[in-house]
Amino acid sequence: MNNNNSKIFKHSLLAFAVMGVLGSTAYAEEEKSTNETYDGSIERIVVTASKRAKGLQESPVAITVVSSKAIEQAKVMDITDLQTLVPTLRVTPLQRSTNTNFAIRGFGNGTNNTGIEPSVGVFIDGVYRSRAASQIGDLPRLQQIEVLSGPQSTLFGKNASAGVISVTTREPSYEQEGKIEVGVGNYNQQEIKGYYTNGITDNLAFSFSGGVNTRDGYTESVVGLNDVNDRDRWNVRGQALYQPTEDIKFRFIADYSKIQEACCSVEDAINGPTTAAVRALGGIVIDENDSFSYQSALNSDPDNNVKDGGVSLQIDIDFDGYSFTSISALRKNDSDFINDVDYTSLDILNEGGYTDIKTITQEFRLTSTGERDLEWMFGAYVFNEEVITGDTLYYGNDIRNYFDVLMAAGGAPGLLGGVEGVYGLEPGTFFSNDSAVSSEFDQQNDAYSLFASFDYHITDDFTAIFGVSYTNDKKDVTISQNHTDVLSALDLDTVPTLFGVPIGSIPQLAPAVPVIKSLQFLPPMLGLPNAVENHESDDSKTTWSLRLAYEINDNINVFATAATGFKATSWNLSRYSSPFASDKEALESAGLALPNQVYGGRYASPEEAMVYEIGIKTQFENGSFSATLFDQTIEGFQSSIFIGTGYVLANAGQQSTQGLEFDSIYNLTQDWSFTLAGTFLDPVYDSFEGASGLDGPVDLSGEKPAGIHEVSITAGIVYNFEVFNGADGYVRTDYIYESDVKLAENTPESLTREVNSFNASAGLAFDNGVNLQLWVRNLTNDEYLLSAFPPPIQAGSFNGYPNQPRTFGANISYQF
Repeated sequence: MNNNNSKIFKHSLLAFAVMGVLGSTAYAEEEKSTNETYDGSIERIVVTASKRAKGLQESPVAITVVSSKAIEQAKVMDITDLQTLVPTLRVTPLQRSTNTNFAIRGFGNGTNNTGIEPSVGVFIDGVYRSRAASQIGDLPRLQQIEVLSGPQSTLFGKNASAGVISVTTREPSYEQEGKIEVGVGNYNQQEIKGYYTNGITDNLAFSFSGGVNTRDGYTESVVGLNDVNDRDRWNVRGQALYQPTEDIKFRFIADYSKIQEACCSVEDAINGPTTAAVRALGGIVIDENDSFSYQSALNSDPDNNVKDGGVSLQIDIDFDGYSFTSISALRKNDSDFINDVDYTSLDILNEGGYTDIKTITQEFRLTSTGERDLEWMFGAYVFNEEVITGDTLYYGNDIRNYFDVLMAAGGAPGLLGGVEGVYGLEPGTFFSNDSAVSSEFDQQNDAYSLFASFDYHITDDFTAIFGVSYTNDKKDVTISQNHTDVLSALDLDTVPTLFGVPIGSIPQLAPAVPVIKSLQFLPPMLGLPNAVENHESDDSKTTWSLRLAYEINDNINVFATAATGFKATSWNLSRYSSPFASDKEALESAGLALPNQVYGGRYASPEEAMVYEIGIKTQFENGSFSATLFDQTIEGFQSSIFIGTGYVLANAGQQSTQGLEFDSIYNLTQDWSFTLAGTFLDPVYDSFEGASGLDGPVDLSGEKPAGIHEVSITAGIVYNFEVFNGADGYVRTDYIYESDVKLAENTPESLTREVNSFNASAGLAFDNGVNLQLWVRNLTNDEYLLSAFPPPIQAGSFNGYPNQPRTFGANISYQF
C-alpha cells in the first residue's frame, strides 16, 4: 500500500467509525427510553495519565486501559503478555531474562545494551523502572495498567519520548480480604500466589502478597543438557497504609523478586558456509529446515539470574484548595548471566556478565483541588542512578580447531601456525582456551526536571491544557578492558618485519593478510576517560504539550494534541564502544590509538520527539469507542543493532510514523461482550545514513524500519453465564494479528514475522469464594520469530528467537 492510499484508507476508516459511533449513540438514547430494564452500561474508568484522577472519557490522551479483571481472565502473567490486549504495544523478550524491549507505535529501544534507557517509560505505582530487568516480574495485585501512546515527557520526567506504561496496584484495605491461588500447566508448570490485607487500627492497614512460578523448559537439548526456556521466579510485596487524618495519607511499599532461569531459545534460521566447519569437527548445528523444532545444540546450560527490590513512600496531604504529593523511591537491581553464544555443540565462544543498578528517585507535586476555571500543577523530579556492568567473552577449547578448519577450507591450511612462527610466538598462542576479553563499564547518571501543567476551562465544554517541563540529564562514563586476544591486538600492516619489510608487502604472505584480519574480530577497546575523548554528557531540554478538549455532549469528546518529547544521550556500554571517527586524528597524534583501532561511536545523542494528534472518545449505553489519528516524529532515534560481537549505537537522522489507533468495546447483551482494537502505522526512516546493514554501513533514508508491523489488531469475545444459583462463569477468547514485517535491519529480507495467535480461557466463580479457571495461550500453536541476529564469527548464518509454543493449564483459587 503506497503512502497516499494508506492515508486515504486510515482517514476513511476513522470517518466510518465516527459515523458508526454517532449512529450508535443516537440509537442507544432511543433504546433507553423504550427498554428501561436493560442495563449494559459501561463502567466509568478512572485514569491517572495526567497525574490527576480523571475519567477515561474526559482524558484528552491516547490511552489504553487494561483492567485487573481482563488481566486475570486472559491469564496475563507479566508485562510480556500485555501486548495480547494492547495492539499499540510491542513487547519483545530476547537473549536473556533481563532483555525485554517495549515499543509503542513502533518506537522503542533499550534492549541488551545496558547503556540505553528505554524510550518507553515504565512506572509502577508512580516509580520509574529504568531497565527491563526490573520490569519483567510477575504482575502484583493489580488495579489497572494504562498504556499511553506518544511522547509523555512533560509529566513523566525522564525517558518517555515514545510513551509510558503505568502500572497501578491496589492499596491495602481496612477490611479483611485475601486470596490464595494454585495452578498447574504443561511443561510441568506450577504456580502459587496470594495476598492478604486487613486493617490494624482505624487508620493503619497493611497488605502482603507473593508468588512462585516455575516451569520446565520447552526447548530440548540434543546433547543431553537441561531444557532451555524454563521459568523459575518468585516475588514478595508488602504495603502499609497510614491515614492519621482525613487529609493525610502515607503509603509505604517494599518489594523483592528473584529470577533464576535458562534463557533463551535460539533457532538456526539460516545456516551459512561456516556450518560445514562446525560439522567437520563433530559439532551439531540444528537444521534450518527444522524450524520451530524447539531443539538446542548448546554445549553448556545458560544461566540467568536477576534480583530486584526496592522501597517507596508516597505522601499525600490535602490542604485548602490544593494538595501535596511526594513519592520517594530506592531500588536495586542485580543480574548476572553465562551463555553459550556460538549456539552450536562445539566449545567456541561463551559469554558471561553482570549488571548492578542502584536508583534513587524523588518526585514532588502541588496540585490544585476543587472546581475552578484554571486548574494547575507544579512539580519537580530528581533522579540518581549508578550502573556498574561488565562482560567477558571466553574462547572455548574448540575455537582454534574451528578457525584452522575454516582456513583449510579457504585454501590456507596451517595459516595460524605460520603467522605465529613469523611473529616468533609459541605454537598455539592464538585463540588459546585461556584467552578472554573482559570489559567493565561504570555510568553515573544525575537528572532532574521541573514541570507544570494548566487546565483552563474556557467554557463548560471546552478546555485547553498546557504543560511544560525542563529536564537536565548528566552522565559520567568510565570504560576499561582486559584484552588477552593476541591475534586481534596485532597490527599486520606495520609489524613485524621480515628483513626490514612489512609482511603485508611480501608477495607470498600478502594474500594471507586479509584472511588473518578477518579473524581479528575483537580488536582492543580504548578505555575512558582519556586525554582526547569526552566521557561526560550534559543534556538540557524544555518540552511542552498543548491539548484542546471539547465535549460535544455527555457521550462524545474530541481532542487535539501537539506535544514534544525528549530522551537524553545514551552511552554504548558494550564491548563495541569505540571512538568517533572525528577523534581519529587527535588520538593518533596523542599516541593513544590502539592496534587495529576501530572507530564507530561512544554514544547516541538525545532523541527529540514531536507528535500531532486528533482523537475522539465516545461512550454510550452498551459500548464505547475511541480513535486517534497521529503524526509522530523522533529526531535522532537511538538505534542499537547487534553485529555479532557487540552493539552499534547510532542516531537515525529522523524516524516518523503516521497512523491510526482505535479501541472499542460493545456489550451486545448483559452476557456477551466484544472488544476490538487496532493500530495502523506507516513508519519510515526520513533520514538514516550509516545504518548497520548486512554488508556494512547503508543509507536507510526513505526505507521502512524493520520490526514495526504496519497493522496490529486485537479482538476479544467474552461470554458470561450463570450455571446455577451461586455459580457464575465466563468463556473468553483473545486474538492478536500483526502484519508481516522484516525482523531486523542487518538480516536478510527472507527473515520476517507475522503473528496470528489465539488465547482462550474459561472460569467458574462460586459464592463461597472458590474459583476455577482453565486457560490456553497460543491456542493454534502459531509460529514466528521474535527477532533475528547474526551469530558471532559465523559469516552468512543467522539465528532467531522463536515465540513460545502452546501452553495451557488450570487454576483454583479461594478468595475471602
